[in-house]
Amino acid sequence: MMGDETGLEIDQEEELFEHHKFKADKGQLITRVDKFLLDRLPNTSRNKIQSAAKNGNIHVGGKSVKQNYKVKPGDEISIVMPYPVREVTLIPQNIPLDINYEDDQLLIVNKEANMVVHPGYGNYKNTLVNALVYHFEQLPSLPSDYYGRPGLVHRIDKHTTGLLVIAKTELALNFLAKQFFERTIERRYYALVWGDIENNGTITGNIGRSLKNRKVMDVFPNGEHGKHAVTHFEVVERFGFVTLVRCKLETGRTHQIRAHFQHLGHPLFNDKEYGGALLRIGHASASYSKFVENCFQLLEGQALHAYQLGFIHPLTKCFQCFEVKFPVSFEELIERWRNFCKDFKNY
Repeated sequence: MMGDETGLEIDQEEELFEHHKFKADKGQLITRVDKFLLDRLPNTSRNKIQSAAKNGNIHVGGKSVKQNYKVKPGDEISIVMPYPVREVTLIPQNIPLDINYEDDQLLIVNKEANMVVHPGYGNYKNTLVNALVYHFEQLPSLPSDYYGRPGLVHRIDKHTTGLLVIAKTELALNFLAKQFFERTIERRYYALVWGDIENNGTITGNIGRSLKNRKVMDVFPNGEHGKHAVTHFEVVERFGFVTLVRCKLETGRTHQIRAHFQHLGHPLFNDKEYGGALLRIGHASASYSKFVENCFQLLEGQALHAYQLGFIHPLTKCFQCFEVKFPVSFEELIERWRNFCKDFKNY
């Protein structure tokens, strides 16, 4: 998996594209914008910059320009591109994939629990990308601008299940990256959280690395640390001790839903990193404790499922929306709590 020296997983949208800004000085000679950017982005090829321009990802003064735009003194230029992929050997592995949709530009995969999305140092096998590389190699043909590896523009955590969009071409990669950057991608999740949440709501608070534990994220409501993050949620079903909620991400920060609900005092059920894998609500009788422990055993990790993903297709320019049901284990978890509440009269 991709990470850094702290071991923190890099899972969410903001980590997978970069945004550069430049201002041409007063002595700037008239030059094409792709040449201007190539001179300032040494690790980027001209093809990648031109692909960004074709997808409307290069702006001058806030307006989209083509690659042959002539930069003038004082121009303010910005570009959005997917991050360069780390040089990690991608080993094809014949791992079954649940593919929800596929065409020449992209595919939608329904990721199972306990699967890391991308290989990283010390962990080169058994990831979603290993499975995708094998899948691509078995296809009869690939688009002419396929650039040699699956294109990730967002991720979900190892134990989170649900939908991911994978780019198969340079065009699709840039087009999708722009939508994530502009927050026009629609992402919705189901989460089972501890506690009895009565009303729908919105959680707002900067998210950044915890100052006490660098392997997890924390919420800084006063904005002194982290990056702006907003999670909208609505109550789907209440079980007294836990609540099923539906979340809509306005931003895509690392561990956003997990950190936000912990901050609210309602950590996700069975979330080991954020305090949800303990008996949080209810009496400590032997029967109830055993019930909760049995529920924990159903899941590999936190009860979080990315059930809906919507975006504009890079070729058709039409909005497409995809949806998947709960995994069997999540469905069984909900049914167990539903039955428990029918039998328990005093919660």
